[in-house]
Amino acid sequence: MSKSEKEAAVPEKDVKAQNREKSAKPQKKQDKNKKPNVFVRMGRKLKETFSELKRVTWPTFGKAVKATGVVLLITLIFTVIVTGFNYGLSELLKLLTAI
Repeated sequence: MSKSEKEAAVPEKDVKAQNREKSAKPQKKQDKNKKPNVFVRMGRKLKETFSELKRVTWPTFGKAVKATGVVLLITLIFTVIVTGFNYGLSELLKLLTAI
């Protein structure tokens, strides 16, 4: 059977229903491409953020204090090193400009 013979065998109601479905498909594609309102997108992002924060494994208080102490100690060590290097270079500059 050819395609036109198959269509002829289909009742008139089904053909109309198929035509409506075909014409409805492009509208659905346009709706999919349309962005939602900016407030809707912001609300979704906030929901996603809070749901992600629920899954985070937070450190204990002791681990947090220990990590903070390590950061402060390393910062202090680098501050001393950079300050000493700066002082040494400034003294060298004074020697060179005093001549």
